This record gives sequence, C-alpha cells and structure tokens, in this order.
Amino acid sequence: METELHLRQLMLLIQSLELLWKDRQDFYAFGNLTIYYSPNQRKSEYFRGPDFFVVLGVARKPRKSWVVWEEEGKYPHVIIEILSDSTAETDRGLKKEIYQETFRTPNYFWFDPNSLEFKGFQLMVGKYEEIAANEQGWLWSQQLELFLGIHDSQLRFFTPEGKLVPTPEEVAEKMARKLQDLGIDWRDLT
Repeated sequence: METELHLRQLMLLIQSLELLWKDRQDFYAFGNLTIYYSPNQRKSEYFRGPDFFVVLGVARKPRKSWVVWEEEGKYPHVIIEILSDSTAETDRGLKKEIYQETFRTPNYFWFDPNSLEFKGFQLMVGKYEEIAANEQGWLWSQQLELFLGIHDSQLRFFTPEGKLVPTPEEVAEKMARKLQDLGIDWRDLT
C-alpha cells in the first residue's frame, strides 16, 4: 500500500460498486489481491496484484487470491491502477502491456490521486485504444456500464444518467439527514 490516499481510493471503489450491485451475485470486485496466471498453473511463476479489479460472470464470494486456472480461465474485465511515484512507470508501461496482451482485460484505467491524472483504455481488436472523455471529463466503461470520473479529487463511479454512485457512508449520512428532518436523532436508534 502506497499512501493513505491510495487506500481510501481503493476502499471507495470497492464499497461503492458493491453497494450499487448489492443485489447481484455474478461479479467479483476487490483490490490489492494477487492474480495468478501461469500457463503451467504454478503460483510461483506469473502473478500481478492490480490495485482494483472486477471480474464479471463469476460467483460473488470471498477469495484469498484470484487464480485464473481455478476460475475457468477468467481474467479481470476491468482493472484500475492507482498511480504513485514508485508505480506510475510500471502501471503505464509493463502492466498496461500485460493487461492488453496476456489478460486481454477489456477496460484498463489509471488514476493519480495527487496530480488527478486519469486515463482509460478499451481493448479494440487486441490493442488498447484510449477512451474519449465526455463533456464532464468522465470515461465510459462498457464492461461496468458506468462512467468513471473525478469528483472531489477522487475517482468515482457515475450511472449512465450521470448520478454519482454513493458510498455506504454517504448513504448513511443522507439517511441521518432525512431522519433529522423528521425530528429523529439517529443516535437514539442504536
């Protein structure tokens, strides 16, 4: 883990997507988890640990790692790397190449929480092409059917209609305000 910003960004992505898709059981989304992908099925050979990734069409259950040969050969459909001074060159170069050539991950994004650099790529005929931003500067993920964009200096998900996908904390704060409007103090409910 690089910094506090890095960890908070990962938690935000995981928690907001899990909340949005709370009724779905056909995806796996997590961060800083090792992906093993050796063609020889050896965990000691080829592995990577993307900051955040989503695999679609799989059981939603806890895992210690993502082992491609134990998951019907499935690789992530979406990967997001959080850039830092020590990882940026690798994230833009070697990892991008691995995600394009080996993983064949359809959507790859990177985000720098310090400089707010944000780019996304769509796999087209085996090669990554940069995703064009919309008027708000958001990038569309075909795989997630969501936009990704910067809001309050954080990378966030947005619905196709342009609504911010909230975190559980933001939902709780909104509910507390509504209760307060009704004259109820949420602390009295515990």
